[in-house]
Amino acid sequence: MDKYADIRPYNDEEVPAALARLLADEQFLDVIAEHNLPKWIASCPKVSRPLVRARLKLKWRTVNNVEAVQDEVATYLSMLIERTTEKVTYSGLEQFDKDSAYLFISNHRDIVLDPALVNWGLHQNKLPTVRIAIGDNLLQVPYITELMRLNKSFIVKRSAKAPKEMLKALSQLSGYIHDSLDEGHSIWIAQKEGRAKDGIDFTDPALLKMLQLHGRRLKLPFAEYVRKLKVVPVSISYQYEPCALAKAKELYHKQQFGEYQKAEGEDIKSIIDGFSADKGNVHVAFGTPIQDEFETPEQLAEIIDKQIIENYHLHSSNYLAAGEEGQSSREETVCFNDSLESVPNELKEFVLSMYAQPVKRKSSI
Repeated sequence: MDKYADIRPYNDEEVPAALARLLADEQFLDVIAEHNLPKWIASCPKVSRPLVRARLKLKWRTVNNVEAVQDEVATYLSMLIERTTEKVTYSGLEQFDKDSAYLFISNHRDIVLDPALVNWGLHQNKLPTVRIAIGDNLLQVPYITELMRLNKSFIVKRSAKAPKEMLKALSQLSGYIHDSLDEGHSIWIAQKEGRAKDGIDFTDPALLKMLQLHGRRLKLPFAEYVRKLKVVPVSISYQYEPCALAKAKELYHKQQFGEYQKAEGEDIKSIIDGFSADKGNVHVAFGTPIQDEFETPEQLAEIIDKQIIENYHLHSSNYLAAGEEGQSSREETVCFNDSLESVPNELKEFVLSMYAQPVKRKSSI
């Protein structure tokens, strides 16, 4: 019996059926048409759907296993990087052994791009790509579920609310992460639930307590168990923050009205906006596997945070927002100021703070 069937990514045998479901999904075909065909064709489903279906069927004719899906994703990601970034750079990749599995715990700025860029760096360096943790709040649309599980994503059941149900879901997740690593599959997971919308990256000890649930079953002390998982902190930094305006809007509403209610489909829009927006320079810094002394999840969270903050690459946008103009060229200053022109006045302080926080955090270490 497959005890992880409801949360794990698809395996090789399941890929053809998943692709067939996508080709039959009209909503998926309409989204592809909207972003890839002329407007006058995309607006006519009777024409656009058969056209998109035929093109995808031809494109996917040799995609019949997980590795082939990863190659297809890498091709798309290469085009996206070329189109929406100045450059993407990496540090720390040389230390990893292709025959070992690691638990990459990273800061979180974009829903899909963060793990995608981690995978891009691994793929470019001939290292195995990771299995990606993704919340079930993002899987309200069938074609999104198909795409995520095809792309080595496993499901975190955030919708579980009753204590008994939550414990069962978290125990299953903890076991899946352990077993994946034990079988040689690296894992990516964000340091806390949700993106850091205010620019402050911190690790939630609750995440680390979840990891230990399986360690308890194995009767291992917390520190000993975590070291077996080979935890590696990862710092992802964007010169231009993905979805900065949307993040600032959410913070503004929470400040003014005490809460923010997401509109239907807002997460999907954030994914698309994150892909399409200009990101400038991007840097992904891989830290070192944690071997420090610690006893509690809170102490481990501090160790992870220290690496993430120390390794975070500061861009001109960070320095300028923090008032350190001497660190940026005239061209960088003009570009950053131009980007602020489109920001409504009530949101500017939130956007500037978002960029300034990494500078403040580094100086406080």
